[in-house]
Amino acid sequence: MRRSLICTTLLLMCVSPIRAADWLHFRGSDNRSVAADGHLPSAIAKDEAGTEHNVAWKVPVPGRAVASPIVVRDNVIVTSASGYSQDRLHVLCFDATSGKLRWERQFWATGRTLCHPTSSVAAPSPASDGRRIFALFSSNDLACLDLDGNLLWYRGLTHDYPTAANDVGMSSSPVVVGDTVVVQVETKGDSFAAGLYANTGETRWKIPRQADMNWTSPAVLPGRTRGEDAVLLQSPGRITANNARTGEQVWTYEVACSSIPSPVADGGIVFVPAAGLTALRHQPDAKAAEVLWSSNALAPGSASAIVHQGRVYAINGSGVLLCGDATTGDVLWKLRLKGPFWATPVIAGDRLLAVSQEGHAQIVQLGDKSGEIIAQGDLGEPVFGTPAVADGAVYVRSDGHLWKIAEK
Repeated sequence: MRRSLICTTLLLMCVSPIRAADWLHFRGSDNRSVAADGHLPSAIAKDEAGTEHNVAWKVPVPGRAVASPIVVRDNVIVTSASGYSQDRLHVLCFDATSGKLRWERQFWATGRTLCHPTSSVAAPSPASDGRRIFALFSSNDLACLDLDGNLLWYRGLTHDYPTAANDVGMSSSPVVVGDTVVVQVETKGDSFAAGLYANTGETRWKIPRQADMNWTSPAVLPGRTRGEDAVLLQSPGRITANNARTGEQVWTYEVACSSIPSPVADGGIVFVPAAGLTALRHQPDAKAAEVLWSSNALAPGSASAIVHQGRVYAINGSGVLLCGDATTGDVLWKLRLKGPFWATPVIAGDRLLAVSQEGHAQIVQLGDKSGEIIAQGDLGEPVFGTPAVADGAVYVRSDGHLWKIAEK
C-alpha cells in the first residue's frame, strides 16, 4: 500500500493542475470568452482627458502580431513575427506581476509567410495544457515549449502539406484536449484537421476538410467522460463534432457558415455563426445535431459570439452589441459601441469588455433589459486579438505592446 501511495504521489507531482484562473486558449480555457471568477475594472486605459487608469504595466513586444495572449499560472505568453517577410517567429513569456520578460525564443519560419497587411504571421493564438505551450503561426509552424522556454518539439506542417496556405494568411488557433493538440488548416489546397500527440508532435489522426479558405478556430465540446470530449470544426459549408482523441466524426450539420467568427459551446448547446446565429443541441449518440433556433438578428460580425448565464452576446458588423435569449434566440436589447471590431469581447461577472480595432476599450454593464457603457479608454494602438482575463486582471496585446489592466 505504501508503494502505491508513493507512486500516486509522484504521478500527481508530475501532472501540473490547470488553475481555474488560467486563460489557456484563444477565448479562454474553454473557448467561451468568459472568466467565471474574473473581474473587469470600472475605468480603463486613457480617458478623454488623457488620464491613465488601472494600467499595472505596459511593455513593448518586438515584431507584429494579431494573436491573443494566454496566461499560464503567473506567466503571460504572447507570440510575434518580425523581419521584412515576418519569417522570424517569436514566443515570449512575461511575469504576470511585474511585466518583466522572463524568456524569449526565436525560430525561422519553414512555411509560407505571405499575409494581409492588417494581419500577421503571428495570427493564431498560442495554447497550453497548463505545463506546455503550443505556439502555432500562419506559416503552419508549431512549436512546443515548456514553461521555462525549453523547446520540446517543432513541427513544420507545410513540409508535410506544401499547399496548405492562402494569400492573406492563416489564423486558426489550436486547442488542447487532454493529450491531443488539435489544429484546423483549411485552404483551397491542402485542407485538413489533425490531432497531434502533445508529448511528441506526431500525428495522432488527420481528416480531410472542405477545400476552401477558412480562418475559424476549433472549439472544445466537453463530453460526459474525458474520452468523449469532442472538438467543433466549422467550415464554410458545414460544422462537425469530432472525437478529440480519434478524429472520428460524432455528428455533422451542413449549412453555410461564416469563415471568421468561430463556434462556441455552452451546456451541450452549440452556437454557430450560420444563418445569422444558429443554436444546435449536441447529441453524442446521433449522427446529426438538432436545430433549436436560427436568428439573423443575432448575426456576429468578425468577433465570435459569447454565451453567459442564459444570454448570448454578439457584436454585429455595424458595431452594435446584441443581447439575445440563449434558449429562444429572441433579441433582448441592443447597444451601439464604437467599432469596428476584430477581437472577440470578454465577460467577467456582470461586465463585458470590448476593444475595437483602433484600440478603443469599452466596458459594458450587462443587465436583463439593457446594457450600459460604464467606462471607456484608449490604448492608442490597433488591437485585433481577444484580451485574456486572469487573477482579476486583463491582458491586452496591442500593435507593439502587452498591457496589464487591473484595479489598484
